[in-house]
Amino acid sequence: MKVLISDKINENAINLIKEAGITVDYKINLSEDEIVNIIPEYDALLVRSDTKVTNKILDAGVKGKLKLVGRAGVGTDNIDKEKARELGIVVENTPLGNTNAAAEHTLTMLLMLSKHIIHANDSMKKGEWDRSFKSSELKEKTLGLIGFGNVGRKVARVAKALEMNVLVYDPFVHEAKLNELNLTKVELKKLICESDYISVHVPLTKQTKNMINTKEFNEMKTGVRILNVARGGVINETALLNAINSGKVSAAALDVYENEPPTNTPLVKNEHVIATPHLGASTNEAQVNVAIEIAEQVVLALNNNEIKNCVNGLKKFR
Repeated sequence: MKVLISDKINENAINLIKEAGITVDYKINLSEDEIVNIIPEYDALLVRSDTKVTNKILDAGVKGKLKLVGRAGVGTDNIDKEKARELGIVVENTPLGNTNAAAEHTLTMLLMLSKHIIHANDSMKKGEWDRSFKSSELKEKTLGLIGFGNVGRKVARVAKALEMNVLVYDPFVHEAKLNELNLTKVELKKLICESDYISVHVPLTKQTKNMINTKEFNEMKTGVRILNVARGGVINETALLNAINSGKVSAAALDVYENEPPTNTPLVKNEHVIATPHLGASTNEAQVNVAIEIAEQVVLALNNNEIKNCVNGLKKFR
């Protein structure tokens, strides 16, 4: 059995796979064509977010031994999952390893949106003593969570502890998950209209792409604050920038973008936007967690023929 790892990953994960008797080739920064040329000899391809697993790569892999693509992380929009399903190639992710990191990043941005930390810090660095900055308290404000997976639930717990009102929109969530925090799910329109802060926690799919667009911004409260530490493309960036410029949105915090690195520089440079370069899972702990988690799954798959955390609907390997 052979595994190709094409993105940077923690060394402990590489050793774990090797100790299971599986050959590992660690080759990062490969082009699409370079991967196409070598992928037929591998049983599994392990990636993070840099490698784009295209239909060209999958077509080449299926002509050889490829039966598994493993993603060290949650988001899998860099993998053509539908094509993989057609070819019988299983796609797995690691839904738990970076949950805490992403939730903490969201909560940090939530607090920064309500406080003028960045502006006050910049002012102090300039030698000023400007005490005119007026912040907002989170207590009794309404936080709307679009998506209630592992990250959304952790954000909700802390928001409740801060005495925020929390609205949840998630058509797939089990009521038991909401009952744990005494929450009731609402329709998207109600969340859009009533929230003071809106944070998205959904993957990027055909259904979620541009789900927050001009129509939704027009229905929001004036002064609403927007957060996205999930996936770029869920919020339409042009519509967001227009909403900020019109005053409908008072501030936004973004960690992910439609194009990465982002090309919508007027949005990123806007004084009402807090922007970070996709750091939601970039903690030392999360990097180790997702690497070990996907390494364990690869070993289970190749040595025991066991599928875990499949995201493209396959029940068995080809």
